[in-house]
Amino acid sequence: MKKFSIFLLTMIALVGFTSCDHDDDVVFVAQPDSDGIMFTNATAESYTLTAQTSNNIAERFVWNEVDFDAPTTVTYELQGSSDSSFSGFDVIGTTGDNNLGVTVSQLMSLAAEAGLDNDPETEMPNTGDIYFRVRAYAGTDGSNGLNATSEVMSLTVVLPEAAEEGGADELPKIYVTGNFGAASGYAADWSPEAGVPLAASAEGRTDYEGFIYMNVDAPEYKFLPQNTGWDGDYGDAGAENGDYTEELLQDGEVNAGTPDGTGGYFLVKADTENLTYSLTETNWGVIGNATPTGWDSDSDMTYDAENMIWTITLDLTAQEAPDNGIKFRANDAWDLNLGDTGADGTMEFGGENIGVPESGNYTITLDLSNPRMYTYTLTKN
Repeated sequence: MKKFSIFLLTMIALVGFTSCDHDDDVVFVAQPDSDGIMFTNATAESYTLTAQTSNNIAERFVWNEVDFDAPTTVTYELQGSSDSSFSGFDVIGTTGDNNLGVTVSQLMSLAAEAGLDNDPETEMPNTGDIYFRVRAYAGTDGSNGLNATSEVMSLTVVLPEAAEEGGADELPKIYVTGNFGAASGYAADWSPEAGVPLAASAEGRTDYEGFIYMNVDAPEYKFLPQNTGWDGDYGDAGAENGDYTEELLQDGEVNAGTPDGTGGYFLVKADTENLTYSLTETNWGVIGNATPTGWDSDSDMTYDAENMIWTITLDLTAQEAPDNGIKFRANDAWDLNLGDTGADGTMEFGGENIGVPESGNYTITLDLSNPRMYTYTLTKN
């Protein structure tokens, strides 16, 4: 019995030695799936870039997931360049997800590298193309050689001097700043430079509006005629900070508040001639015969404070506008609803239904961060 045990142990040792001896001959080669990596989001004809909207998300790039057929995580690196050859490029960001937002300020930086200018005194162009691609690699540092790179996508950008006459960037604006800024995805508290813009309906009008997220328990704020200082600021006509009388005052004013004294995502309106203002709390959803619940009820969206968008992923059926499709509405009611009259990618209150080109699972976004230039995306997953 003892001899048999010794023999068995000897055989196990030999097998183990043989296995180790051949480990170096085994080569594992992983490759991305046959489709590689490609952008799946649609883009606008052009993107108008202004300093006032520099913190806004200009575009959200979406791409398919890549499978390297290897037991490792996949990292995606979004790259931007001023030339299509990518002889030089900026890394916009890295993520483990299959999407990444790009801000107006990041596009402006690439526009400057491309030689675009908004100064009418120069001969530099105001409109041009900048370029993006996404690189996927296995792991977190890209050092193991497993990677794939998408084709290049171009975006046409327009600096303010070249913007279409009468466009939203030329609309008169005032700005709102207060104790909510840093907690709500804006740059800072009580900062004129970080003020959230409200836009009037036309030149010479004083009917300003826009959407503002106030993610604090007891918001307080003021309205500024410009985002360079406090001169001429407006507050509430009440007696104590946080009052909400819906009346504006320039001298002897207090900090304005919200209707119930708490935070939320508000449609803000102000009239500096009539000295009035109002806040309406909103929570947004998608409704329509393209959605699973039809016209009977909303599919609720979620607010993404980092990217300043409302978003939802939903199964949609193909529907042709304007008689069918989807709309966005607030608070499960029709008092505030947004559609896209003319299917130009920008929305109007009470606008036409939005069509769905084909059935499938979609990521839907609603961007209300640019006053009176409200936009949306439907990206098929």
